[in-house]
Amino acid sequence: MIYTISIVLDKRRKKGNGTYPVKLRAFNRQLKKDKRYPLYIDLSEDEYIEVWKNPENKSFRGAKKELEIKLKAIESRANEEAKQMTVFDFDRFENRLFRKSSDKNSVKYYFDTIIKNKMDDNKIGTAESYKYTLNSLAEFIKDKKNVNIEKLTFSLIDVSWLKEYEKFMLDKGKSYTTVAIYTRTLRVVFNVAIENNDISIDIYPFGKNKYKIPRTKKVKKALNSQQLKTLYSAETLNDNEVKCKDFWFFSFACNGMNLKDIALLKYSDFESDKFNYYRAKTLDKSAEKTKITIYLTEFTSYVIEKYGNKKKTGFVFNIVSEKDDNLTEYKKIKNYTRYINDHIKKIAKRIEIPNDISSYWARHSFATNSIRKGVSKEFISEALNHSSMEVTDNYFAGFEDETKKEFANTIMDF
Repeated sequence: MIYTISIVLDKRRKKGNGTYPVKLRAFNRQLKKDKRYPLYIDLSEDEYIEVWKNPENKSFRGAKKELEIKLKAIESRANEEAKQMTVFDFDRFENRLFRKSSDKNSVKYYFDTIIKNKMDDNKIGTAESYKYTLNSLAEFIKDKKNVNIEKLTFSLIDVSWLKEYEKFMLDKGKSYTTVAIYTRTLRVVFNVAIENNDISIDIYPFGKNKYKIPRTKKVKKALNSQQLKTLYSAETLNDNEVKCKDFWFFSFACNGMNLKDIALLKYSDFESDKFNYYRAKTLDKSAEKTKITIYLTEFTSYVIEKYGNKKKTGFVFNIVSEKDDNLTEYKKIKNYTRYINDHIKKIAKRIEIPNDISSYWARHSFATNSIRKGVSKEFISEALNHSSMEVTDNYFAGFEDETKKEFANTIMDF
């Protein structure tokens, strides 16, 4: 055992009435570090010895007996919480010790804890997705069970509960994709609670012969070459549309570069006729960091010259600022993405190309049109910074399906 739990009298500072604070001490032998947690009990040295260090054969009544029982309960619970941890960690120990006893079975407690951890790690988008799931679960149990989310426990969620939740979502017009996203998130929360030994794996409702999360094939929407020509030459009605169209094609021309990466692009990333960057979406997901290189063209150079800041220092585009904190930066990028999408949709509607187009279509359009031009699978994988060749295969699979459809429609053209 690498830790020791004990009740101590903290004699580092004596109070005016001659007492000292009683504290719970946790000592990590490996780190040779201890932390003391206040119990908001004050005793004199004699009282501490009498109540806590008294011989086993001595018995109390009244207030002293209640105090002895209380201190033993605190020490016992602290040892139990420490024992449940695979690796002793002071922060986790503190969180577990001072939470309510009901929190270990509380779905909301676990969601709130994970959301806070994601925010602390600057994974704001992930934290937002957990919030959306929690809100959806709260809406369901309020509507169907007339129960507040604070009362939802892991033990209440079984296969039939999940099937009812799925039906509730579909009846509200949500897609199977949304159901899958939310139930996958809930599954992660279950797994975290099980790993923390707060709930039993026996109540786990997912997996073989249990609830099956809907599997949906993500449709990678893209413009074909003719649609790209139509959009590129489309008439714009104002400066906002000009700007949004320029940035959409800047993303396309930079191998489907995500708008977040465009917003975070710095002049220090440039080197002669190219720039290098790390994809923000995958940067924390792999120990091996892959740098993406984009060679400048006449068009991308034009966009940088037109919209880049004139000092040519810091961020290239005035989307975010060096002074922004993580949350402000996240909100600015989200608003800018919405701004691009709103205006590109208006243009698309007028020229009769799919008007559900978004900035993400630029990435898929780059991949699809590269495939049509005969570019190798390896090049596509590297250009899009895919985590594996299997991810790239999805693009080729979609392209092959389209090719089969075209072939079927022309088979009778003798």
